[in-house]
Amino acid sequence: MISHLTRFLLLLQLLAVVLAAVLLKRHAWITSAWLATLIGLAVVLLVRAAITANNFRLIRRFPDRQQPTATLSKIRWLSMYLREFRATMISSSWSMPFRSLDVQPVIRSMQLPVLLVHGYGCNSGYWRTLSRHLRQAGISHHAVNLEPLLADIDTYVPQVVSALETLCQATGHVRVIVVGHSMGGLVMRAYQSVHGCERIARLITLGTPHRGTGLAQYGMGINARQMRWADSGIDGAANPWLSRLQMRESGYGCSHMVSIYSRHDNIVAPQDSSHVPGAKNIAFEGIGHVMLGSDRRVIECMIAEIRAAQALSESLPNQTLLADRR
Repeated sequence: MISHLTRFLLLLQLLAVVLAAVLLKRHAWITSAWLATLIGLAVVLLVRAAITANNFRLIRRFPDRQQPTATLSKIRWLSMYLREFRATMISSSWSMPFRSLDVQPVIRSMQLPVLLVHGYGCNSGYWRTLSRHLRQAGISHHAVNLEPLLADIDTYVPQVVSALETLCQATGHVRVIVVGHSMGGLVMRAYQSVHGCERIARLITLGTPHRGTGLAQYGMGINARQMRWADSGIDGAANPWLSRLQMRESGYGCSHMVSIYSRHDNIVAPQDSSHVPGAKNIAFEGIGHVMLGSDRRVIECMIAEIRAAQALSESLPNQTLLADRR
């Protein structure tokens, strides 16, 4: 569904470029069709750049209370913005429309495999860059496409169960490592609240609004409402769904969780919403929300955590393979 939607949006943008070019030729005394088209393309790119810039503006309304955002120089702010804009353009204009991951798992070794769970408004194409690095590192992995787009987060749990079973059948393991970006981390917490943590060797969340985000109020759908952050709540987490999720999780603990996030995230605000008490928290600086999935430093960190979980699993071989349970 996301691939079709993003293709449709790309078509609308192409039509906007053509319309702008026609209007410029007719009313702006531009005789060159190529120049008019380039100007039309520039207008569309500027609109998209303005949307990304607006996200950085909106996060100022929701400042961190416990971890004040580290100051960046103007050059670093500009660099972060340009990298985030580039990541957004690649993800929404290429990876998600045309390069979603194959249906079948990628098998590279007999070590513990990785399940990739994307976030709000995305599909498995978001993981294209990470998937390339996982292939190079010899790490087996699989990605799920969460549908429908604007559904209740709890309704995604059966899809995770299905993807997990597919990956386990393909690799022979009964446990997996999960990487969840943004809403994907909440989907996995919802999964654990129903099925427990027995099948999850390690849960790595990437820019997940564990206590909600103020920018969710600008989103559409039930899942966006479930991710809203409310200033009146305890530590900013008054969202009813998030509160119920925390109650359902009671007793599972967070020792197997790793929360990786950016202190300059332009979607999760306040950024310390990604900090999980009891979990291993790793904070980066100068990285935008979409860029988290393709930043070299973050990818190296994720692979290190995956390797650590694999090593731990190999040191505790009891019932790690399907063959052991037969």
